[in-house]
Amino acid sequence: MQTQDCMAPRTARIRSVTNELASGEVFTWTLEHTDGSALAGNPGQFNMLYAFGCGEVPVSISGRTPNGQLQHSIRTVGRVTDAMRTLTAGTEIGVRGPFGTAWPLDEAAGRDLVVVAGGLGLAPVRPLLQLAAADRIHCRKTLVCYGTRTPADRLYPDDLRRCAAHPRIEVRTTVDRGDTGWRGEVGVVPRLLLQGGFDPDHSIAVVCGPEIMMQFSVDALRQVGVADRWIYLSMERSMKCAVGLCGRCQWREHFICKDGPVYRLDQIADLLGISEL
Repeated sequence: MQTQDCMAPRTARIRSVTNELASGEVFTWTLEHTDGSALAGNPGQFNMLYAFGCGEVPVSISGRTPNGQLQHSIRTVGRVTDAMRTLTAGTEIGVRGPFGTAWPLDEAAGRDLVVVAGGLGLAPVRPLLQLAAADRIHCRKTLVCYGTRTPADRLYPDDLRRCAAHPRIEVRTTVDRGDTGWRGEVGVVPRLLLQGGFDPDHSIAVVCGPEIMMQFSVDALRQVGVADRWIYLSMERSMKCAVGLCGRCQWREHFICKDGPVYRLDQIADLLGISEL
């Protein structure tokens, strides 16, 4: 959760820039404070990243390097992110945060962990994949279900391969449209969940991606027997101030920037699927 200190901007340095897609549409910054210290933040939370002279945007934490440097994956979708796309290693930026709620890692102990993601929704759950591959989540097994529009849109292939090679992690991927080289599943993410392979009575599921995908994934998890109490979603709606003042991310009585973005399903189940809310 946010504290008063997180409102004070600090200067950070871009240590490296990695293109995640051949199109350059998504890129990852590895960051550190200019004094060399690591940035704070837990999986599921986000930071406000500021390009000097241009503006700031909220970006989910998408991982850490082995030496603790924070990573943020950014999609170019507007003026600020277009400007960020031009910044190179060594450039200084501003950071406020971390903000918001985190994934409930402690609740995964002794349970099967089901990670469900669509498109760029893999970014907020990627820290969980890193922790699971390093045996730092005390779950029984991990199932990753990930879907994209096309094979070319898949993020973090090295992380997915690392997870697939782990004896207690299973990775299932699907695409909406295959190409001539694709030999995997074609279809929607919820179909991967209906294949089972986990104990619904002793599982915890984390879900992130387009809202329609999350709605149908929730239906699939319920269908196989996972209770709402054990399903968590990250609501990635438009945010601006990060402290619930501007109202841009209001979701009925919720302000996603401060009450979320991670919610337990039984806390918000009546809001899912309501259009224009």
